[in-house]
Amino acid sequence: MDLTRRSFLRSSGLGAMALGSSIFKACTGEKSESISDKPIQGFDESYSNTDTSKSFVQTSDRRIRVGIVGYGVCKFGAAFGFQDHPNVEVVAVSDLIPERCAKLAKACRCEKTYPSLEQMVTDDEIEAVFVATDAPSHARHCIEVMKHGKHVATAVPALWADIEDAERLLEMVKKTGLKYMMFETTTYRNKTYAMREIYKTGGFGKLIYTEGEYFHYFETPFPSYKEWRKGLPPMWYCTHSTGYYISVAGGSITEVSCMGMPSIVPHLTSKGNDYKNQFGTEIGLFRTSEGGMARFAVSWDTPGGHGETGRVHGQKGSFDSEYKGTSSKLPNLKKPPLPPGVRPGGHGGSHGYLMHDFVMSIIEDRKPLVDITTALNMTVPGIIAHQSALKDGEIMKIPQYVF
Repeated sequence: MDLTRRSFLRSSGLGAMALGSSIFKACTGEKSESISDKPIQGFDESYSNTDTSKSFVQTSDRRIRVGIVGYGVCKFGAAFGFQDHPNVEVVAVSDLIPERCAKLAKACRCEKTYPSLEQMVTDDEIEAVFVATDAPSHARHCIEVMKHGKHVATAVPALWADIEDAERLLEMVKKTGLKYMMFETTTYRNKTYAMREIYKTGGFGKLIYTEGEYFHYFETPFPSYKEWRKGLPPMWYCTHSTGYYISVAGGSITEVSCMGMPSIVPHLTSKGNDYKNQFGTEIGLFRTSEGGMARFAVSWDTPGGHGETGRVHGQKGSFDSEYKGTSSKLPNLKKPPLPPGVRPGGHGGSHGYLMHDFVMSIIEDRKPLVDITTALNMTVPGIIAHQSALKDGEIMKIPQYVF
């Protein structure tokens, strides 16, 4: 029997989770900048396997007028390079903290500022907004942006704890017809881009088994607005792992059995955080919409574990560091060139590509790569996986999102 989204909400009780995004009122990230001078995992300008034999061809002179909100410890608001794109004019920025707002304006070469997202979205000059705020506010902020008739891109994940936000987001996109994109960095990592191109040309067949891993050790809590990162259930931040299947095959995840191990790191114990979460690592076995299997892992408490990676094994071939399989002719596995001045950026050379895809989805009036259903299909499995871990690995169905 098919599981509808609304019947799932009624049967699971997840819609009433106490830590839904509605309790978070902030527009931006972290108050403390104590680690701002230290390297942050993933933000290094890493190698991008870009096809340098080709030149970028600009197909439109249109400039999208963009507003950007959020400049926390990660300085995400300026990290994706909107300010460098020839088809973009950053017309306004916002952050709740005046000092950060000024820094964001300087980084984006923008003069107009607003003290909050709620005020910025009333600006009729703005066509699209990039939401780089705290994760618990993403869904609420994106809905607010679309209510004011503006396209929206968001940092990950699409929603936080309250699974009913998935339905609210989907309904808002359907109602408005606006572009929604989640900037999941896995999708434009060199390996994932190559695997997606091979998959599209049939080089894998159906995927039998996929692995995706996100390891980021936190001996002490990472500074965050209202400590939203402190002790967060690992699978609530799963998109860097689930992206290794969904951004390759374009499918979804249908069920999960997940387990967690109680952590010895103080802030990752049930008494060490407001989530009352005791797991520093959660690992799940998932069923995919192709009928295959996937193992996705997220870990905060394993010293030496670092980074994001994944691999796929299909009916006709596999890919870890290179393709091995039955296909004798592969497509071009290098990413296309970006506009002059736009750098690939961090997280595996993905930042510039995500931003460019969002901009062009508006100009070309098409779906972006990580559209609303893709974003929900990447995010929601982690919420269900954590519930499974709380029930010692009970197999749980995952609601499916289609547009």
